[in-house]
Amino acid sequence: MEAYSMKTLKLFGQICLILAGNFLCAASIAFFVLPSGLITGGATGVALFFNHLTGVSIPLFVFIFNAIMFFCGLFALGRKFALTTLIGTFFYPLSLYILQRAIGSFVITSDLFLCALFGGIGIGASCAIVFRLEASTGGTDIPPLIIYKYTRIPVSASMYVIDCVILLLQTAFSDREKILYGAFLVLVYSIVLDKLLLIGTNRTQLIIISDKTEEIKAAIISEVDRGVTLLRGKTGYLEKETDVLLSVVSNRELYKVEKIIHQIDRNAFVTLSHINEVKGRGFSSNKKYLD
Repeated sequence: MEAYSMKTLKLFGQICLILAGNFLCAASIAFFVLPSGLITGGATGVALFFNHLTGVSIPLFVFIFNAIMFFCGLFALGRKFALTTLIGTFFYPLSLYILQRAIGSFVITSDLFLCALFGGIGIGASCAIVFRLEASTGGTDIPPLIIYKYTRIPVSASMYVIDCVILLLQTAFSDREKILYGAFLVLVYSIVLDKLLLIGTNRTQLIIISDKTEEIKAAIISEVDRGVTLLRGKTGYLEKETDVLLSVVSNRELYKVEKIIHQIDRNAFVTLSHINEVKGRGFSSNKKYLD
């Protein structure tokens, strides 16, 4: 019963975050993009294009477009994704409609650079919140996720390409300055999205060459509780057989590991490589200790 309650509480928390992410996206569009007349990507960009051609309401078009994309995601990404995306499909255009009606002619700033910057930060942050929960704000967020599933092309990269195509559609009725700021807006939220998606997954890989590999290995295992792989190598100049240690640690643990290494062997040769993601025990799955 307690496990069921915890699962329900976790699901409720995820739904709240998905709602918050969609509302933040709608707020970024309503406060910075639409009042400034900037062109943008995503379903909103497509809606702006058709609004100019036909006069159809932007929130209404976004809702219709999101509904179509929802069914595409349902077939390609499965029911779990569809259930979480269903929230964005309805809640995002509803939030956009309510905010547009609520703020009326209110404008935070008429500076196009500030609108592009803060609008991009808001959109990128909102998409990152939703994507990390394996959901979507709907619309053009779905094709990049489908592409990632089958090709492993980063979501931010394919999203940027799709958004650039959408920007091109809007160039026919926008002046050159707003086109440039629109491209800057897309660039900002692509970078913000990419960086925020990597938060918590960045790790550091260490390669250690030393005459005291056994001591260093034992210290890393016992004091840091991280695994170490022992490789066989040969020095290039003297062609001397040597042991090479390979370990992956979190950025928080890096200083402690470096301190341990240099306390044991001041002459140890250490290289560091920053890696974006690690799969396996101790990182994406629980540690398993063997007796």
